[in-house]
Amino acid sequence: MKKISSIMDWGIFALRSYNYIVLLLQIFLKSGYSNQQLLGNTIWLLAAFIIPILGWFPQLRRNKSWFSISELLLGGSLFTYSIIHMHQVASVSYLIPSLAIGYLLTRWTVWVIPIIVLLPSAGILLGEVPWNLVIGSSTDNLLFLFIGIWVRFITKAYHDKDALAQEINEQNRLLTQYAAEIERMTLLEERNRMSKELHDTLGHSFISLIMGLDAAIVLMDRKPDLAKEKLMDLRALTEDNLNEMRDIVHEIGEEEEINLINQTRKLINKLQHHTGINIRFIVKGAERNMSFEVRQTIIRVIQESFTNALKHGKASEIELILHFTADDLQMIIRNNGSPIEKNAYGFGLISMKSRIESLSGSFSIDSVLNACTEVRCVIPYKEVESNV
Repeated sequence: MKKISSIMDWGIFALRSYNYIVLLLQIFLKSGYSNQQLLGNTIWLLAAFIIPILGWFPQLRRNKSWFSISELLLGGSLFTYSIIHMHQVASVSYLIPSLAIGYLLTRWTVWVIPIIVLLPSAGILLGEVPWNLVIGSSTDNLLFLFIGIWVRFITKAYHDKDALAQEINEQNRLLTQYAAEIERMTLLEERNRMSKELHDTLGHSFISLIMGLDAAIVLMDRKPDLAKEKLMDLRALTEDNLNEMRDIVHEIGEEEEINLINQTRKLINKLQHHTGINIRFIVKGAERNMSFEVRQTIIRVIQESFTNALKHGKASEIELILHFTADDLQMIIRNNGSPIEKNAYGFGLISMKSRIESLSGSFSIDSVLNACTEVRCVIPYKEVESNV
């Protein structure tokens, strides 16, 4: 498209240059001029050719108003002078300059149109040029002027089309880049979610397996039947964990009709059975409806809290309180294990905090020496219910 615009510019420039070269040759070939007249006409003609291109030159200078005005003043005055002295408007023409002015016409130079049309009428002042020739020359000037305007519109149309195509290409590039970024962020978010799910599930499962295997090892020599029974339970636990992992990977069970309280009780019973730890579960208020994702977030936080209490705190007792208030769900998990050092946040605690904050909730840990460690979470119902 830019190539077409360049061709149009250079085409008009070439026609204009050709016109003035022909006029210059006519001056030198025409007899009857004195040396002074020859020099004066030559300087005038060169000025009419050179000075306008100081304002407009293809692909370099774009001052169209300067070109039109200087072309009209210099080339137009030379045209008028030629008519007056030749007494015949048909002997000279202002067609190519009219074409160039029309091609470079702007809204600030529209006023030159009637002047170009009236230029041939200068021959009437002497009464030597017939009206029909004046009108014919004026019509020709006007015609070439509008041809120039038409060529300009074509060039502008190609230029606008090129600009639009470039803008579309840029928008397509940005959309492609945006889509790639969204895909990357989606994959990253899904990877982070899966890593949290795997960490919480595997951590909770393996701590139960390790503690169960420790108990089986102790019973192996003294009570082999009981050890065998314990190993069978651990095998069943492993199979359950495998099924749970499949549910996470394939997102199975999303529509499972189970509430948070029952799901929590199932988790507690399984943990107590395989570890022997004492867990007290307290429910206050009536449970609200919540989506699978919200329930899973709360369950994973409970799992991680239990795992930390057993693995790091070596706790023997845990208390879990679910308090369904009018405005929010409050979850408190206490254990009698070793306190957590200040700022000792590992991946598990960071994951718990991130999960709760994703629901616009608050997460805090309070650990007191020789007392207990307390995890407190508050989740507003507007977030719980908006995900249903």
